[in-house]
Amino acid sequence: MRHYPGTNDAPIMIKTHIEKIIQHISFKGGNFEQAFRSPELDLIQDADRLDAMGAIGIARCFNYGGFKNRPLYDPEIAPQPDQSKEAYKKSTAPSINHFYEKLLRLKDRMNTDTGRRLAVERHQYMEGFLRQFYNEWAGNC
Repeated sequence: MRHYPGTNDAPIMIKTHIEKIIQHISFKGGNFEQAFRSPELDLIQDADRLDAMGAIGIARCFNYGGFKNRPLYDPEIAPQPDQSKEAYKKSTAPSINHFYEKLLRLKDRMNTDTGRRLAVERHQYMEGFLRQFYNEWAGNC
């Protein structure tokens, strides 16, 4: 938490700072520059992104896809990695597409050295999962 010495407005400033973190944490398409930056946002955003990656991220992806009645995979429906925030939020694309629209892009959007280090292993795990998925889909296993 930031310390704001010599001001009676410290609680208001802290509240405003927390509100800005909440407003800017989400990926929502990821095709934009953030208007707000802070060390606290960097840490929280990295934690959120790491949670969306790796084995847990894969499980969450398919859990959400099942909840939304999305197919696992449809080779006829191409991923749309450059869609707008609105299109990203309304997407009904297969769960596998989410890897290309968000999950595989997270490694390169980490803010901290620790976040980048942890993201590498989780990213590699997701790439291995996709190789295995496509092999099984094609009947090669």
